[in-house]
Amino acid sequence: MKLRVGGKLKKRAGKKSENAIFLCFVLLALYFSLPAFLRTTPQGIKNEPKQGAKRNTEIPPGSPLIYWTGGIETAESLKQFGIEQIATPPNKSEEWRKAGFKVVAVSSAEIQQRAKLLTPRIADRANVASATRSPWIDANGWRFVRNSSGRFYYDLPRGRAAIALAEVIAYKGDAILKIDPSDLKEAGAMIAFGKDVAGDDYPPIADFGIIDDGSPETGEAMNLLMRRNLLYKIVRDSMPQFTLNIKFGSKEFPKAIVANPSEFARGVRQRLGDENRSLRIYGSEMVICHLTGSDSRARLHLLNYSGRDAFGLRVRLRGNYSRGEAKAFGQGRVELEEFVNDKNSTEFSLLKTGVYAVIDLFRGN
Repeated sequence: MKLRVGGKLKKRAGKKSENAIFLCFVLLALYFSLPAFLRTTPQGIKNEPKQGAKRNTEIPPGSPLIYWTGGIETAESLKQFGIEQIATPPNKSEEWRKAGFKVVAVSSAEIQQRAKLLTPRIADRANVASATRSPWIDANGWRFVRNSSGRFYYDLPRGRAAIALAEVIAYKGDAILKIDPSDLKEAGAMIAFGKDVAGDDYPPIADFGIIDDGSPETGEAMNLLMRRNLLYKIVRDSMPQFTLNIKFGSKEFPKAIVANPSEFARGVRQRLGDENRSLRIYGSEMVICHLTGSDSRARLHLLNYSGRDAFGLRVRLRGNYSRGEAKAFGQGRVELEEFVNDKNSTEFSLLKTGVYAVIDLFRGN
């Protein structure tokens, strides 16, 4: 009997040993498959390999990226124009890294997952322009403002790389740009200009709030108001610091109001009162501004969508600013002409404004 019991005990011990070995194999399999599982999003899309992700951290967040599909033989052309960081298809990324470039490996599918932006330009919408006597500008600043953490891409025709890059730099957007190879020189110059004017980040200056319900009508209103240089902040609810908070779908602002864009913008401007606006621009309807600042200083971005130089642009800011510093793309440092200020406002002119200019001003004593 003892032997039979002993035999049963040995059998059970053998089974326990087999189970333990099987369990070890399961745990090992889970251990080695875990990294692959973690690299997979809920949609089943894998991120870049570890090595690529590590290299990508060399590129500052929000820096504009040219998507380059050319062969490695074009490396000297990119270096010639000062382009040091690019996005490439994954199968080309390693050879570009070896050539000394900072690289983000991005597949065509990953680009398509980004939100596509319009080509920045004066749009051919004669019916709108004739009704309002104002040009219709396809601009993307409102898209960056509405979704500051969004991921975007441009697919640009020839001649539009500089203004698109200026949008990305001004609004600090996360964007990849497909450009025409003939625009490499201008793109490199704009990227260099962006580095030259890089500085501290300041929050946007706004005169009223817009409660964003995510609707197309609200988006169109944001687009329209930004084109008219009416400065707003996107808010979740009415904010007491603003005398005007716009909520579309309310009795005061029905969604149908956006159907007449000129009247809508005029109504908002009247409600604000020009004397209460932080910014006014005279001399061009094709320059869109992005104004940021703090208690001690302001930074003004001027983006010119006309495709040609603007002359005699006059800027009026609410508040007392001392003379500051201005830099313009293609010109370098420029003078602020006819500079006047008092305790309530500051005015100055720019003799010539190209695609993009950045002006830094300090609060007066």
